[in-house]
Amino acid sequence: MTAPAPKPWILGIAPYVPGRSTTDDGRKVSKLSSNENPFGTPQVAREAFLEAATSLERYPDAAAAELRAAIGAHYGIESERIIYGTGSDEVLHLAAGAFSGVGDEVIYVRFGFAVYDIAARRTGATPVVAPDKDYATDVDAILACVTERTRVVFVANPNNPTGTYSTRAEIARLHAGLPKHVLLVLDQAYTEYLDPEDDDGGLELARTQPNVLVTRTFSKIYGLASERVGWGYGAPALIDAMHRIRAPFNFSTAAQKAAIAALGDKDFVEHSYQHNRQWRSWFADQINAMGNKGLRAVPSKANFQLVLFEGEVNAETAYKALMDAGYIVRWLPGQGLPHGLRITIGTEEEVRGMVEALRRIVGA
Repeated sequence: MTAPAPKPWILGIAPYVPGRSTTDDGRKVSKLSSNENPFGTPQVAREAFLEAATSLERYPDAAAAELRAAIGAHYGIESERIIYGTGSDEVLHLAAGAFSGVGDEVIYVRFGFAVYDIAARRTGATPVVAPDKDYATDVDAILACVTERTRVVFVANPNNPTGTYSTRAEIARLHAGLPKHVLLVLDQAYTEYLDPEDDDGGLELARTQPNVLVTRTFSKIYGLASERVGWGYGAPALIDAMHRIRAPFNFSTAAQKAAIAALGDKDFVEHSYQHNRQWRSWFADQINAMGNKGLRAVPSKANFQLVLFEGEVNAETAYKALMDAGYIVRWLPGQGLPHGLRITIGTEEEVRGMVEALRRIVGA
């Protein structure tokens, strides 16, 4: 008896593996594996979420008009050029789904976000991995990978899982070097953690160029990871094509209301940004001080730190020892980083405790 057969490119997909929440023995400990906001969710967003519980029987606004208007006003962009999705992940899938397919190629940088590979393969396109430059995006390497079959280029800035950053000049150079029919997707999930002078110019490129899409999320600095609210901004033709394959009612009324409220809590965002800036720098300094034990912090501008283990203690050993010590981090052998751990910048107590645990583990 025969059975339905999936398309061969579907079987080539390695399913996404999220950060763990519990230890091997089921304990709930400090979760520093998913780059969540250590301060939780703005109180105003929680209240807006609860208020929406009075209309659970109603479908949410399929156009997300109020949320798009709020995003547009907050970031100074046109609301009609905003698409929304179940996290920015869905928007990334929509970009690949609308603009690539069988016989096409999709480029992303080595050590890029795992969803890029999945989004490309899901459409039947061929993923092309551009070499990195010491764990960072290499514009020249990406441009060297471009062929007549290239349709989409994904670049995260800051990059996940490395935390590395490409300057405005480098992003502009990348865009200038791409053929006009190639879509450049700038994934800015961590952009709110950048210093103001580090704006990469993505929104302006998306406003003025027909082949640039910027994606953002409420999952990180806004503390709404559970509600999966993401969005993208680009030329009307891009947004129109993506809307044609977007799932209807793709996030709830409560999620929309909570996101709108979170946008208005500037104090929460500023506090989260300043805390991350201070303790990411301190954490990186402490890691690099253990360089004689083979530890190295890859320069990061996100809310996490990639720590490389190049000495006697390897990353897998450290990962398990940290779990025993009460900290879950992200070990990424499936992304070509068997020698690295991605560690979210948590509370001051968690960051200090993490450093002390690492010192014990490597004998520093």
